[in-house]
Amino acid sequence: MIRALAPTLPLFLLLAVPAQGQVVPEPDAREVAKTPLRDLNIDARDIPEVLQKAALDPYATKGMGKCNALVSEIAALDSVLGADYDIAEANDGDRFSEGRIGQSVVGSVIPFRGILREVTGAAANDRALRAAYTAGMVRRAYLKGWGQGRGCPYPARPKAAAGGK
Repeated sequence: MIRALAPTLPLFLLLAVPAQGQVVPEPDAREVAKTPLRDLNIDARDIPEVLQKAALDPYATKGMGKCNALVSEIAALDSVLGADYDIAEANDGDRFSEGRIGQSVVGSVIPFRGILREVTGAAANDRALRAAYTAGMVRRAYLKGWGQGRGCPYPARPKAAAGGK
């Protein structure tokens, strides 16, 4: 039974670990101030090119035959996504995000905000941005698995757990 579950164990563990460094970046004071402009779709966030590419085909392997190519692609994704699960540091004490709270307060000033965001296209832009970040995370995980299967050293594969192989 355990042998049958062994191939799916890493996926299960991945789902059981909280997402540290795996989300759209936390808003800073500048982002909070831009909230009304974003709600009106005047100042939409651009999707980074590496995430646009990942969204088109997260499982592409063309040009990924060498470990160095994998390292370069993973590094480009890391620069946008932040630390991956295998190196992210837990921050259990920080449950609240001051930036997100600030955005909520600023956004609450706008009446019928949800409807306004749908009409202006701001909500669609946010959905596209989140989808691109998800595609980037999928691509990075896929490339690390691809590298591991090819026998590449870290960082073209997941970092070995402390005390493990």
